[in-house]
Amino acid sequence: MAVSAETLASIALAAGKEIMRVYRTDFSVETKLDASLLTEADGLAEAIILKGLAEAEPELQVIAEESVAGGNIPEHGSRFALVDPLDGTKEFVAKNGEFTVNIAIIEHGRPVMGVVYAPALHRLFVAESPSIAWQSKAAPDGPVPRKRNSLRIRPAPADGLTAVASKSHRSPETDTWLAKYPVKEIAGAGSALKFCLVAAGEADVYPRLGRTMEWDTAAGQAVVEAAGGRVLTLDHAPLLYGKRDRGYDNPDFIVYGDVTPL
Repeated sequence: MAVSAETLASIALAAGKEIMRVYRTDFSVETKLDASLLTEADGLAEAIILKGLAEAEPELQVIAEESVAGGNIPEHGSRFALVDPLDGTKEFVAKNGEFTVNIAIIEHGRPVMGVVYAPALHRLFVAESPSIAWQSKAAPDGPVPRKRNSLRIRPAPADGLTAVASKSHRSPETDTWLAKYPVKEIAGAGSALKFCLVAAGEADVYPRLGRTMEWDTAAGQAVVEAAGGRVLTLDHAPLLYGKRDRGYDNPDFIVYGDVTPL
């Protein structure tokens, strides 16, 4: 039995509920060996997600951020899951709401299904398949909504593009890359929301020049590609998954809406 997108969404909402419970407390923050931040919410949310996935598809191998940090990296075949239980911990600590739960299903290197859920913003983005994606308003203590709006990238605006860039990882290289395009506005956003803003037609391009991990990006890539976007490396190749030899990190990449790579 294979997990459904509906179940992925339900699991993400459950993780979001626990994240918001911690968010409303005076939580402590640790610094990991790679200098990234860690809170109680990361581990609690990951436990909920792993339990939900194991119940829905017992044979599914899962590469999850906190498990990997603890040395648990299971062998997997061509189908596996990538999980970031709390993407945007800096945003979580800053209490700006721009953090997400990311769950993706990978088949033969490609994200074929995924959920990005921003519990503080009540925004749920779901890729049911490589060609069907939708968004909805969803409270973390509620059910998966029945009212859904399909996601589609927008035509590139004639008066200039909106680029979305990381709030926590902006670089001079990013600004140099953006200078090649007719960019009218640069919007900041945290976590995998940047993929989803392109998918929702709220932005047109998102360059990510700098290190990311597969669990950071897979769910967002599933959503934006199902909405008609593309995620390509700097040499215009598709961003692929299961890069065990690289330790599951990604090369630099660009998320394109209705924008032609130069």
